[in-house]
Amino acid sequence: METITQAPIRITETARLELSRLFSESNDAQEQFLRIGVKGGGCSGMSYILALDEKKEGDEVQEIDGIPCVITPAHAIYLVGMEIDWKNGLDARGFVFNNPNASSTCGCGTSFAV
Repeated sequence: METITQAPIRITETARLELSRLFSESNDAQEQFLRIGVKGGGCSGMSYILALDEKKEGDEVQEIDGIPCVITPAHAIYLVGMEIDWKNGLDARGFVFNNPNASSTCGCGTSFAV
């Protein structure tokens, strides 16, 4: 039985619509989840992970604003309170991470320091 826990993040309506579109276009036969996490690297020290993926052993399964997500428990401390948004304008296009835990972020918005 999968454990579904309280989501540490929020997905805006515009991001939810874009993620729903990406899920609908996925041709993968496996059950897909949105993997949300962090990894070392990027110009500020850590980068965000946001990708369609399969559930792996140890993942926490969460439904966030209607999107099935998996998060590695060790990553959750960096994500608590974060909001994922989608921008589709002339000045920016893509997912935007608004993270209150970041002490600084780089200009690209996908790298941060804690």
